[in-house]
Amino acid sequence: MQTTCNLGYDQLNGWAADDLAAAFTVFRATLAALTTFEWDAIRVAADVVPDARAFFEEWFVPVLIGPDTLFTGYYEPELDGSLIRDVRFTVPVHALPAGLPAGPWLTRQQIEESGALAGCEICWIEAPLDRFFLQLQGSGRVRLADGRVIRLGFAGRNGHPYRSVGAELIARGVCASEQMSMQVIRDWAAQHPVAVQSLLWCNPGYVFFREVTGIAPEQGPIGALGLSVSPLRSLAVDPAHVPLAAPVWIETEGLHCLMVAQDTGSAIKGPNRADVFCGTGAEAGARAGAMRDPGRMIALLPRALVV
Repeated sequence: MQTTCNLGYDQLNGWAADDLAAAFTVFRATLAALTTFEWDAIRVAADVVPDARAFFEEWFVPVLIGPDTLFTGYYEPELDGSLIRDVRFTVPVHALPAGLPAGPWLTRQQIEESGALAGCEICWIEAPLDRFFLQLQGSGRVRLADGRVIRLGFAGRNGHPYRSVGAELIARGVCASEQMSMQVIRDWAAQHPVAVQSLLWCNPGYVFFREVTGIAPEQGPIGALGLSVSPLRSLAVDPAHVPLAAPVWIETEGLHCLMVAQDTGSAIKGPNRADVFCGTGAEAGARAGAMRDPGRMIALLPRALVV
């Protein structure tokens, strides 16, 4: 693991003001996913130390991972849809096809032009850009006309690397990199409806879904640890640099709070990238789409692992 240096809790800006009890609740739920011996004593301590601040300060050492981390946001989209194709809902959301090879399969363009996924449709939604953002987020909810809601979770990929359509628009001179956001992409798509498909084909990657059951409506989508993620307390990281399940203190212009590394992401690579789960629905989507904030990422690592 690449780290920079150990810090004291007095060097965490805003540590004394954060609601650590909220983070402690998320962390305790996450402990169920930890089975290695390094966490055994921490699991016991979490059940007997009532004060969240005392617990974290006693059992963990703050370790600076990235002094120049870029924090983006992700969310769980809510879309209208149908179980059958009709005049409104024409864009399929696909399940993982049988016999998918381990290596690269068809690209996004080849999938859409060939009809190779016919019969794999879970449901149908309205717009190709909505499906693209659904795939980018890796989970979502589709509301049917009768009021039922289908929860979708990540099932797999076609084996091709993700390529950012935002970066493509920046390269075309649509906007500067610091201005790029989900809303900029939506605005461009609304102004260039005929060109949307070719823009999306710039990303050869394609994500497949599965229907997820047994999750309460108030719970978030399932993250990489098999647990529901929590708004503004769950963080997607690169596990090669930040261990999954570790508490992580983040500092940006708008956020100073303790989160838990509960998820990963195809665009989250390296020690200087992290993705904040912002919640479910349009409001969360607006916040996630606008989040592109530099800051510090500090993992709280078990004292037994820090030498």
